[in-house]
Amino acid sequence: MANDGQSGRESTRREYLQYGGAVIAGGLLAGCTGGGGSGTTTTASESETTTAATTEAATETETETEAETTTEAAESYSVSIEPVGEVAFDSVPETWIANNGSWADMGVALGLDAPMGVWLPGRYHTQYYDEIPDVSVDKSSIRQLWGDSGVGKEQFYELNADVHIADPNFLLNRGQWSEADIEEISTQVGPFFGNSIFSRGYAWHEDYRYYTLYEAFEKFAQVFQREDRFEAFEQVHEEFQSNLAPVVPAQGERPSAAVVWAGGDEPEEFYPYVIDEGTSFKHLNDLKVNDALATTEVRDFYSNRGAVDFETLLEVDPEVLLVRGQEAKTREEFQNTVVSFMENHEVAGELTAVQNGDVYRAGALYQGPITNLVATDRLARTLYDADERLFDTQRVADIANGNL
Repeated sequence: MANDGQSGRESTRREYLQYGGAVIAGGLLAGCTGGGGSGTTTTASESETTTAATTEAATETETETEAETTTEAAESYSVSIEPVGEVAFDSVPETWIANNGSWADMGVALGLDAPMGVWLPGRYHTQYYDEIPDVSVDKSSIRQLWGDSGVGKEQFYELNADVHIADPNFLLNRGQWSEADIEEISTQVGPFFGNSIFSRGYAWHEDYRYYTLYEAFEKFAQVFQREDRFEAFEQVHEEFQSNLAPVVPAQGERPSAAVVWAGGDEPEEFYPYVIDEGTSFKHLNDLKVNDALATTEVRDFYSNRGAVDFETLLEVDPEVLLVRGQEAKTREEFQNTVVSFMENHEVAGELTAVQNGDVYRAGALYQGPITNLVATDRLARTLYDADERLFDTQRVADIANGNL
């Protein structure tokens, strides 16, 4: 929340209204006491006139003060999201942190300043904004919150953000924070507000609701009171889906793809991902890509944190290989390093995807409304030979810059 001091951040709406009432009563009492203690003698007529005037003035003052209090109270609002529940805000947050690029990108789409901190800024791929005119983010201003020992509480105190856009269960289930730690930061610094929308692979996430990208985006917009920009962006997304529909081939004509994570220029070990409904797979689901790993014995990375090698991939032999962890590279850089390495590798060179030139960057793990549009559009042209861009980049820029 955006407040002038620590006490304001901790106030609830009920406390705020009670405090406002105390100011009204105290002010009236002080005014009457001051009039009676002046030592001036008055006639009965003068006294009645003075009393009437004082009463009228007091009534006007009380009415005005009540109106001001009602106006200020009306600025308070609350937004609900699982697993956090209902979060109250005395005013619109000005400073914030985000646990990943999904939420950070939502802020950009709404025209907010960049978050003060992100768990891993290296996985927040701001180069996607190169596709959008007049939209950019200076990542040097974003602090990395995840270190060798995870995310430390002291960083939250140092940044002193108004709101923390993060699922607290992510911290709890990494064994680093306790519920007492979450409560401490929520009350002493600012509330948590978020959900681990990017994945549905965590067992602990099954205990509460999943959100689609745009369901979460709407909640985010409500926190920052920018629902008008969300609605405009939602329209862009609907138009994009309409443009995308005729591009996607029929079921029997769509490729079967394996999604894996591998960093570096010459990867030989891969973390396999089975496509699910998390937002990190939204672009693949919208493109209706068939999952080459779904019916195999290869287990999803989230289930056992296991890796596979080229021999295992050759057993699956997908038509298309989509590699994550490579978004920092341009298409040419990816071709000249990772793809070139595979083409010259004794085992990788036997993969159908490698032989047919169907190895591509898979798109970011953390996707927000803008990055999802760019990633989906890119793969639509790569996989399905879409002739032109499927969304209006200038319209996206206009919304982000407040030109609705």
